[in-house]
Amino acid sequence: MSNRRSASFDPKSFLAKVGEGRSIGSYDEDQIVFSQGDLADAVYYLRQGRVKVTVVSEQGKEAVIGILGAGEFFGEGCLARQALRTATATAMTASVVVRLEKATVMRLIRREPAFCEMFIAHLLDRTTRLEADLVDQLFNSSEKRLARLLLRLAHFDKEGKPEPIATKISQEMLAEMIGTTRSRVSFFMNKFRKQGFIDYNGTIKVHGSLASVILPDQPRPKT
Repeated sequence: MSNRRSASFDPKSFLAKVGEGRSIGSYDEDQIVFSQGDLADAVYYLRQGRVKVTVVSEQGKEAVIGILGAGEFFGEGCLARQALRTATATAMTASVVVRLEKATVMRLIRREPAFCEMFIAHLLDRTTRLEADLVDQLFNSSEKRLARLLLRLAHFDKEGKPEPIATKISQEMLAEMIGTTRSRVSFFMNKFRKQGFIDYNGTIKVHGSLASVILPDQPRPKT
């Protein structure tokens, strides 16, 4: 294989095709992509669908730590010398996932600026999100944490048109993700619906007005 950099390299086209060091798999709802404790030897890219990331404690308690949408990488811990998977990734809907061998990702980062830029943007977005989640847990009420999570799941934090949350996301799962009880989630979901912030009937349709719940928490510039 040539080591020379491709001037016309397109990451999206590259991730849409099977080739050396990469494969594409289709996963049904509830099918596992990888399990906690598996060998960490590849990075994954979600082309279509939704994937949830869960961890299980030594006591057997499972917790949802993330829900991923199309266009996101996951499993990148292998690049940081993570020998075994620390979480389980499971398809929530019919999903299409690209598997990139670790060596392939390392080569692309070194030789293809377009891919490197795309991957770094993903890492920065993930870091920013984790910091926001930490601030949420430390300082914000469960109502504001739920509002922020719903806005994120509806893609209000991404470019493009927001979309309904069609995936079956239970109130128990939402409660796990924001660190509260199912009864509190139920209370706030009904409250948001009565206020016209969401439509909740099988799928969850989030309206931009829900952002008003969290706007008072945004830092204000000094004058």
